[in-house]
Amino acid sequence: MTSGTSTLTKRVLLAAPRGYCAGVDRAVVAVEKALETYGAPVYVRKEIVHNKYVVETLSERGAIFVNETDEVPEGARLVFSAHGVSPAVRESAAARSLDTIDATCPLVTKVHKEAVRFAKDDYDILLIGHTGHEEVEGTAGEAPDHVQVVNSPDEVDQVTVRDPAKVVWISQTTLSVDETMETVRRLRERFPSLQDPPSDDICYATQNRQVAVKKLAPECDVVIVVGSANSSNSVRLVEVALQAGARSAYRVDRSSEIDEAWLEGATTVGVTSGASVPEILVRDVLALLEGRGFDDVQEVRTATEDLMFSLPRELRAGLKAAGADDKRPHKESRKELPLA
Repeated sequence: MTSGTSTLTKRVLLAAPRGYCAGVDRAVVAVEKALETYGAPVYVRKEIVHNKYVVETLSERGAIFVNETDEVPEGARLVFSAHGVSPAVRESAAARSLDTIDATCPLVTKVHKEAVRFAKDDYDILLIGHTGHEEVEGTAGEAPDHVQVVNSPDEVDQVTVRDPAKVVWISQTTLSVDETMETVRRLRERFPSLQDPPSDDICYATQNRQVAVKKLAPECDVVIVVGSANSSNSVRLVEVALQAGARSAYRVDRSSEIDEAWLEGATTVGVTSGASVPEILVRDVLALLEGRGFDDVQEVRTATEDLMFSLPRELRAGLKAAGADDKRPHKESRKELPLA
């Protein structure tokens, strides 16, 4: 960050990392590759990732998004979203002889395995997350008799367990790190023997995006977070920006949603995007800001991400059988391109 910037200079502090994480990139590419290899339609249970633009673009290319497996014709091809599904959903898909491609983020799969393991050892599992979120439904579905969801620190007092000596917490991967740790702190006050998961459940990308926003927020008159309303990690970024000292912060799906009033009197605008947002949407925001005089863009980088997940096993087998390859541009270069 440049020091001594004139208060008259309009600048943008651009967070890095931002946008696509490895799990999102893998899921989106899985649908793209399935469409290229098998042709349309390819069905997708729920939104492949929580971003309107991505869903609209893939829909235009032949993806059909459904809420449940019974909406998919028997024997058709179905992709499970990055948020994961419960065993009951897998069983329902198998009963309809659906050809499934599992695009669940590997970091979500890790949390599922934790739930299975702790349930097998007869623990009460406190799943910190948001009731109704697809990821939470999938994880809880792995061990419904052992899991109870804790939405926030304020719900800790209502938690009941069978044996306070056999309690463990796990979490949704896209939460606010600070709020999650506060929930854990309060849970441990009630249950001193509370066990931690074997490794951090909140995903690296969620944490990295929050850290970057924390660094730039104190200098910002307004922070604009690009992301959809149902994107948990995008919504959290707005909260993190305000808690870290931004005067104001807003979430938008795209540049057309920016209210000119937000920019009145502002000299420093922070920009970031949630983990399911393609970079083209951020570029549109930067172009709008440039047109309003915010042409000095300074990147605020707090980490460099190079993680890349291989495509789903079922898809790789299909690509090999079709004589296609599973190569794709690195996610950092992919972000510069529109999806279609």
